[in-house]
Amino acid sequence: MIILPPHFTRFPDVFHADPDGLLAIGGNLECETLKKAYQHGIFPWYSEGEPICWYAPPERCVIVPEQVRVSKSMQKLLRSGRFQVTFDQAFEQVVRQCAQIERPGQDGTWIIPEMQAAYLRLHQAGHAHSVEVWEHGSLVGGMYGVVVKNVFCGESMFSGVSNASKMALIWLCRQGKFSLLDCQIPNDHLMSLGAIMIPRDEYRRYLEN
Repeated sequence: MIILPPHFTRFPDVFHADPDGLLAIGGNLECETLKKAYQHGIFPWYSEGEPICWYAPPERCVIVPEQVRVSKSMQKLLRSGRFQVTFDQAFEQVVRQCAQIERPGQDGTWIIPEMQAAYLRLHQAGHAHSVEVWEHGSLVGGMYGVVVKNVFCGESMFSGVSNASKMALIWLCRQGKFSLLDCQIPNDHLMSLGAIMIPRDEYRRYLEN
């Protein structure tokens, strides 16, 4: 296990990660540290009371924006005008909602106060962004993540009403700003939207190019 001191200059090579993707523990959540992490395909993921854990999985769950899958019911919803979508208008609220939303099969959240503060600092520095979905003036869904060149590295999303997080993701895919949406780890919801798995090497080429 690679242990990082509180202040360090570089991450170990991602090929040192174990089969589950765990690369190192320790370090810090300063803006420059997080920027370096995402630039190399590394992200933090840990729970309250644990040391910071850094991951670089051997395979990455991603969505190619042009290939996002939109069902007929979602196409109808997109045309209905029921939801209004904005960008970077309520970053802190989106992060807080992502932390508070109950998720089946999960006990607690990895978006602990320390993580929330770190990503807010990253947002204020211009590197983390959010998509907000509104209904009748209320925030009902959204997602946030970190941008590396033209890759949007998604961190989390939430739905307060049915299909609100899908709306955020599809809207982001249709903006034409990103060549790839990084979803990190697969789940049924993401796969239903057209997510695929690609090798770590291929994912890093997107980050470099």
